[in-house]
Amino acid sequence: MTELNDLIQARFQKLNLLKNMGINPFPYSFQVTAYTSDIKSKYNYLEQGQHLETEMVSIAGRIMTLRLHGKSSFAHIQDENGQIQIYIKLDEVGEKEYELFKLLELGDIVGIEGFPFKTRTGELTIHARSVMALCKALHPLPEKWHGLTDVEIRYRHRYVDLIVNKNVKSVFQIRSRVISAIRYFLDQLGYLEVETPMMHPIPGGTTARPFLTHHNTLNMQLYMRIAPELYLKKLLVGGFEKVYELGRNFRNEGISIKHNPEFTMLEAYVAYGDIETVMKLTEAILVESAKVIEKNYEGKDEIVVLEKLLKPIPQLTLFSALQKYTGIDYAQSSIDNLREQLKIHSIQIKDVNKMSKAEIAYCLFEVLVEPKLIDPVFITDFPIEVSPLAKVKRSDPALAERFELFIQGREIANGFSELNDPVDQRARFEKQAALREAGNDEAMFLDEDYILALTYGMPPAGGVGIGIDRLLMILTNSQSIRDVILFPLLRPREDDEKIKFE
Repeated sequence: MTELNDLIQARFQKLNLLKNMGINPFPYSFQVTAYTSDIKSKYNYLEQGQHLETEMVSIAGRIMTLRLHGKSSFAHIQDENGQIQIYIKLDEVGEKEYELFKLLELGDIVGIEGFPFKTRTGELTIHARSVMALCKALHPLPEKWHGLTDVEIRYRHRYVDLIVNKNVKSVFQIRSRVISAIRYFLDQLGYLEVETPMMHPIPGGTTARPFLTHHNTLNMQLYMRIAPELYLKKLLVGGFEKVYELGRNFRNEGISIKHNPEFTMLEAYVAYGDIETVMKLTEAILVESAKVIEKNYEGKDEIVVLEKLLKPIPQLTLFSALQKYTGIDYAQSSIDNLREQLKIHSIQIKDVNKMSKAEIAYCLFEVLVEPKLIDPVFITDFPIEVSPLAKVKRSDPALAERFELFIQGREIANGFSELNDPVDQRARFEKQAALREAGNDEAMFLDEDYILALTYGMPPAGGVGIGIDRLLMILTNSQSIRDVILFPLLRPREDDEKIKFE
C-alpha cells in the first residue's frame, strides 16, 4: 500500500504541474465527432503512408500505451468501442500542448483533434493537431494491465476490470442487447411491460427467504420482493391479457456461482394460455437471444449449446430424469427406499420424516440430477407438493402442470398453468403457512389480498419466469453469475485501499 500511495503522490505532483501551467486537468466538456470504430471503418482504405489532412476528427479516450520521444510521441487511446493510435509532434501542436502531453500517463483521459493517416507499418493513426487533458487519473492502472486476472479484484473494482479487459465490456454490451431483444420480441407479440412494487407487505410468488426493510412513516415492516408473480396475476384479474416485467428480485439466501442476492428476472403471463403456451414462448425467447449472440458476440464459437438453443427443446418428466441419471425408479420405490437414498448420497434434510414420497424424490432430483442436465431440456410433471401456484396435471392430480428449463446444469426458467381457483389456492397457501409455523422460513405466506383478487375471477393463464443472469451466463460462456452482473454483492474487506492525498 505504501508503494501504491507513492505512485499516487507522484501523479498528484503532475496534477499540480498541469495546474501551474494554467491547464485545468478536469475540464467541463470536449466535442467528440468520431469514435474509434467509426474511424477504422471509414478510413481503413488508406494506403501505407497516406495522409488525409482535409478530414479532421475529434476523439477522446483513455491512454493505454505511451511512447514518449524527443519531439514526437505515440500513444494508443481507448474509447468505448476500441483503441486507436495517435501521433503527436512538437512543431505541430506547439510547445505548451506538447509539454502537456509529456505530463500525461497511462490511464489519463485525453482529447485529440487531428487527421487520419496510415503509418509505414500499416496502422491507422490520428495525427494530432491539438491535445487537451480531459481527466488526470490519480490512481495508476494495474501494473500488468493487460492481464488483470484476480477474480476478487475484478468483481470488487469492476470499473478497472472494464478498462483493462476488453472481453468483460463485451459481455455487458451483449447483456444489454439481449435484454433489448427480449423486450422488443414481447412488445411485438402484444405483451405490455409493467412495473410492480419492489417492497411487499407479504413476500409471495415463490418459496424463498426475503430481505426485511422498514417504512418509518407508516411504521410497517416490508419485504424486498422475491418475485413479482402475484402482482402480475392481479393484472390478469384486472383485464390485461398479456403482461411482463423485467426487473430485479431479492432473495436473502446463499451466494454461489449460480446465486446472487439480487438478480434480474423476466416474468410473463398470458391469459387463456397454459403450460404449453409459455413453454413455446420460452423457446422463442431463447431463439431471439441466441440470434443476438450469433450476430454480435465475438465469443460465440465457444458456446457449445448455441446451436441447440435454436432448435426445439426436448422434454423429460422429473421422475423419468431421476431414473435416467440415478437409476432410482420412483414408481417401484417405497418412501423408505428414497430416505435410504438420501443417506447413501449424504443428503441431509431437516424434518425428512414429515416429507412425502414425492417431496423426497424432488430433493434427490435437485441434488443428483440437475447438475447432469447439460443440454437444454424441459423437465415436466413436478410433484404438486412443491408447486403451490400451479394447476394440477389434467391426467394426474398428484402432479403439477409445471416445467423447468435446464441448461448446463442450471435452472433457467420455471413455468406452469396458473392456478386460478381461489378455494384451491387458499388450501395450498394454508399448507405453506403450516410449513412456516413448523420452522421452514422459505415457505410461502398466506396472502389474503391475492385470494381476494382471485375471487373476482382470473382467466386461465400460463406464466413463466426466466432468470436473465443465468441465461446470460449460458449465452456468454461465463462460469459465474458474478461475471454477468456489473456490481455483484461482495463481503467488505478490511484491507480495501484507502487513498490519501497530501
